[in-house]
Amino acid sequence: MKKFVSELRGKTVMTQDGQILGMIENLMVDTRSGKIQDVLVIPAEEVETKLYKTDAQGRIILPFTGMKSVKDVVVMTVKPE
Repeated sequence: MKKFVSELRGKTVMTQDGQILGMIENLMVDTRSGKIQDVLVIPAEEVETKLYKTDAQGRIILPFTGMKSVKDVVVMTVKPE
């Protein structure tokens, strides 16, 4: 299924094991291949951001291998680090 970035922005991000990470703010795309590489997530208050790579604005840079949009939640299959 295809989705627009605007449809995903603001949705809650959850890992496959049920951990809520925050809200999708944007996507990082490889301009050569056109593939989405990472999702930028505004972290939820209870998330320990030190466990994740973050950008200068404090957003989590979330590498993933797959995502599934279910209503207002996006379930992410996170790449192991």
